Amino acid sequence: MTSTIPAAPLKVLVQTDKTLRRLLTITLVDTLGRGAFFTLTTLYLTLIVGLEPVTVGIGLTIAGAVGVASSLAFGHLSDRFSARMMLIVLHVVQGAALIGYLFVRDLASLVIVASLVLLAQQGGGSVRSSVVGRAFRGDDRVRIRAAMRTVTNVGIGIGTAVAAIPLALGTPFAFHVTMTVSGSFFLLSALLVAGLDPARIDVSTAEPAPDAPAAAGRSPYRDPRFLWLTALMGVFGIQFGVFEIGVPLWVVAHTIAPDVVVSPLLLVNTVVVVLLQVRMSRGTGTFAGAGRAMSRSGWLMVAACALWAGAGWIGGEGWGPVAAVIVVLLAAAVVHSLAEITSSAAGWSLSFDLAPQERMGSYQGVYGTGYAVGAMIAPAVVTLTAIDLGTGGWAILAAMFAAAAAGVVVIARRAERERDAAPTD
Repeated sequence: MTSTIPAAPLKVLVQTDKTLRRLLTITLVDTLGRGAFFTLTTLYLTLIVGLEPVTVGIGLTIAGAVGVASSLAFGHLSDRFSARMMLIVLHVVQGAALIGYLFVRDLASLVIVASLVLLAQQGGGSVRSSVVGRAFRGDDRVRIRAAMRTVTNVGIGIGTAVAAIPLALGTPFAFHVTMTVSGSFFLLSALLVAGLDPARIDVSTAEPAPDAPAAAGRSPYRDPRFLWLTALMGVFGIQFGVFEIGVPLWVVAHTIAPDVVVSPLLLVNTVVVVLLQVRMSRGTGTFAGAGRAMSRSGWLMVAACALWAGAGWIGGEGWGPVAAVIVVLLAAAVVHSLAEITSSAAGWSLSFDLAPQERMGSYQGVYGTGYAVGAMIAPAVVTLTAIDLGTGGWAILAAMFAAAAAGVVVIARRAERERDAAPTD
């Protein structure tokens, strides 16, 4: 249940809370390495190693399935063992595996290395969520996740810019140096994780929250409401795939906009999240607030799908039609980014507040699995709808996002009514 303790300004929390400062620093270091590395991965495997694109796709798909299982497993493990120690081990594994890409030569070695990377990445995500859920309370948890998302986008943006250096040079040595440095960032993060206070983040020493749900010992698999939340947010999470996969394909193949426009659209998403994620997460730390935010997200995604589709309707020659398409695409990017921000905040709030404090890791592991599955199926869903069907496909996506958002709103409203009806001491 949500906290009624007045929340301190986020800036004050950062200044006074050593654990929060260290978590944000770890997030920045991690994402610097991740942004540089994952910008290069596919090109490195195809251009430098010489693997066929279909081979790369198969290998990364298999690794993605490992990541789904890892998200679930490590969430449960963080309720039984030290979250701090698991994060240290997972950072070491991820750093070593990223460097291990230098030794990939075929499908088998790609599957092994990529699986280790995604095992550590997805498993670490579940453990970090449980850490935030234990170390902080009430609305602070949502605001801190928002701050971490902002730092993530900053780090990935810088890392992506750094990746332009080996891309420009195009030599194996430049790729190898950049990928080695990227992996080393995770080894540095392992040292930073070691400085986290186990009394704040480990389940064995965490004190139960006074506002924790009553069903402290309940398994997330026996909690239909939480399973529905996980499934619905996983479906809504396909919007990430729409932006990362669908939008570039749509712009290049279905609009008259220059191909170069794809890069500014992705930059718009990064900038909007960095500038607005914390601000627009305010007020979502209650069931009612999360429900309102998710309702807005649904309508924003419907509008975004309409704008993406509308960009494909504009035709003609000359700078006028091209300028009109670019304006519509930029508007779609902004609206889509706002939907991402509000849905993320709503999901964080509900996933924390519907989880018993003593089973935070298990619940966050299950919740993370929903997003992992959504990410795994997103390429197929997006290409089979928007890219293959055009406007009709965008309409299908819009209906899907609207239905998922409506379902989450129902869950939030029922949780709010149950909280209000619960007897108070």
